Amino acid sequence: MGIDAEAVEKAAAEIYVSGRVQGVGYRFFAERLAAELAVTGWAMNLSDGRVMLQIEGGKRQVAKFVEGLKEGPRMARVSEVSVSWMPFQGRHREFSIKY
Repeated sequence: MGIDAEAVEKAAAEIYVSGRVQGVGYRFFAERLAAELAVTGWAMNLSDGRVMLQIEGGKRQVAKFVEGLKEGPRMARVSEVSVSWMPFQGRHREFSIKY
């Protein structure tokens, strides 16, 4: 059995989430999801009503994180998740919420 390259390959993404994603615990949902998937980065509300996230981790975990963001917490209504994949740079040690 060989090593699963996607499981160990590192990736990063900048993500914008649109819809009803502020005032519904979306950033805290993202924080819990990041802990479950062992990805690092941050999330913050934008003045235009979107949530912006920067994430790093294993490529497979980052992809699962993005899929989870499409659902969001129960009260959220996600209309769009825009992802820009970037090279992994190891900038983040944990996941945080920016204010």
